[in-house]
Amino acid sequence: MAYSKTEQLVLEMTEPICADLGLSVWDIEFLKEGKNNVLRVYIDKEGGVGIDDCEAVSVALSAKLDEKDPIPSAYSLEVSSAGLDRQLKRPSDFARYIGHQVDVKLYGPIDGLKDFTAELVAFENETVFLNYEGKAMEIPLSKAASVRLAVIF
Repeated sequence: MAYSKTEQLVLEMTEPICADLGLSVWDIEFLKEGKNNVLRVYIDKEGGVGIDDCEAVSVALSAKLDEKDPIPSAYSLEVSSAGLDRQLKRPSDFARYIGHQVDVKLYGPIDGLKDFTAELVAFENETVFLNYEGKAMEIPLSKAASVRLAVIF
């Protein structure tokens, strides 16, 4: 997954803040939503992220962003947990969750499927290897709109 220049700068500023707080950065997004720009920082830690963790990162990162001013336009900063249904984007994300169920949404149908849940078997060369109802599937990541951890109760 490639970050934009802005996202990469924010990632480099956020990682040491999170490390000092016993957290890790799961993802960074800088998006245009309607007329507004939104900078989203998703954080993670063993045992789960709480509101105090989000607040601590938000306060520290906001001060760092004000100091360095890497984003010339107005934006809103949002810091949150990666969530139970976190999106898998990097090779390390996929490697961490091999053997887990994932929800897959495709841009267009493959083998008649566009939105389904399957077991993540492997991830190599930008290809997601899945077991869907006993059938092996290979999905190029470029054809997937999203791959998220499935929330199963």
